[in-house]
Amino acid sequence: MDPKSPDDRPEAAAPQPLEWRFAQVFGERGAGEDVQEVDIISAIEFDKSGDHLATGDRGGRVVLFERTDARGNASRTELERQDYSVPRHPEFRYKTEFQSHEPEFDYLKSLEIEEKINKIKWGQTANNALFILSTNDKTIKYWKVQDKKVKRISVMNLDTSQSADNGTTSSSSTSSSRGLPNGGSSEKSYNCANNDLPFPPGGYASLRLPVVVVTGQELNPVARCRRVYAHAHDYHINSISNNSDGETFISADDLRINLWNLEINSQSFNIVDVKPANMEDLTEVITCAEFHPTHCNTLAYSSSKGAIRLIDLRQSALCDNHSKLFEEHEAPGSKSFFTEIIASVSDIKFARDGRHILSRDYMTLKLWDLNMDSGPVATFQVHEHLRPKLCDLYENDSIFDKFECCLSGDGHRLATGSYSNLFRVFGCTSGNTEATTLEASRNPMRRQVANPTRPTRTLTSLTRAVRRGGENAGADGNGNSNDFSTKLLHLAWHPTENSIACAAGNSLYMYYA
Repeated sequence: MDPKSPDDRPEAAAPQPLEWRFAQVFGERGAGEDVQEVDIISAIEFDKSGDHLATGDRGGRVVLFERTDARGNASRTELERQDYSVPRHPEFRYKTEFQSHEPEFDYLKSLEIEEKINKIKWGQTANNALFILSTNDKTIKYWKVQDKKVKRISVMNLDTSQSADNGTTSSSSTSSSRGLPNGGSSEKSYNCANNDLPFPPGGYASLRLPVVVVTGQELNPVARCRRVYAHAHDYHINSISNNSDGETFISADDLRINLWNLEINSQSFNIVDVKPANMEDLTEVITCAEFHPTHCNTLAYSSSKGAIRLIDLRQSALCDNHSKLFEEHEAPGSKSFFTEIIASVSDIKFARDGRHILSRDYMTLKLWDLNMDSGPVATFQVHEHLRPKLCDLYENDSIFDKFECCLSGDGHRLATGSYSNLFRVFGCTSGNTEATTLEASRNPMRRQVANPTRPTRTLTSLTRAVRRGGENAGADGNGNSNDFSTKLLHLAWHPTENSIACAAGNSLYMYYA
């Protein structure tokens, strides 16, 4: 039985808007502190359990965080408290970090390759080890992070008696790392011809070999690169996605999508190629690609023209033809110079139910039903008040910013970022008109005021909730001016709880409801 669309579900009382609270922040910038370019977060991703979170930055580093308030580690008192409908404060702690990518130079093309992490994806956990895929513009790496025991020497039973020859106290330099059974010592005299060691002439009369006592076996996470997948893309890699089969993944650049086996890095299979015979005929490029969450043969990719194509790997080796096309056509006479630019899809995400796709273009979020390709089932205006300022946004290149989007695990809400370090949360079920504006700060509701009811209009039997903004051109819905230099591009929703992690510059903010 197919999962039902949010609008196909039986009528129920509209859920109340969530009350978002600040949980914690990592790397918060102090007053007047400059942010280093290499520290700016460029990717963020929860694993399937939600117990681990990974971020990548422009300096090529991957930082891992792990949850510390997991139910399995809670005390009995905490477990009893969790039986009540009191929101639990999610807590994460820093786990480890590693340098995933280094800056490179392509001598054949005279091109610098940045170390910036474009995307991070979690693999399947095995034997308490974490597996992570990370990519920059050209190279994908597969990492294994596992806790290793670190043994520390706490006692070395050294002989501190004086030498019979000159009264010099023996030092640790005379000690061997191999101990005699039961701490026994040898009375034999030793001579050393190595002048680098502080042995007196004639050696020591006696030498006691130390008994090494090892204690404090600590578990430290160690990252090791398992595979490097390189030299398969002529253009910049914009997305990677793991398959539900646990064995393969895809990587996409502007014109091609390649299929990889996790265990084989020497070859990949080109499954989508939109490069024309004559590059002058090129009209659109691939912007994002993602596997279906449960169907290993299905994936979707978006384009710079605002279209989303669904393809089936069972149809042919090279998927030149899509099985479904999702796009919304502009009304006649509404086209302008900016129409194609702002229509470009910067991110797509499958809902957990596998039936819906969420897409983000420059101005809107759109929710698509895989069973209906005539148009989106819902459209959400993110920052409609910026439409009169498209010329200014084009002049400062802000119009090319690529905002990400995410959905809640239950599929009832979705979120995306905007300027001035703001992000918006929308309700996407029937009757839910929730539209909350939050700021990435310790007081997320600082800019929030009561939102007026948004008008809706129907599309066949489904509801397309179109949010229309009547705000001022230079301000957001609450009358705040926009700062285009601060933008919230990257965010992720916890897979099972109402918890959001978002990146503002070099800071990682986390909120819960």
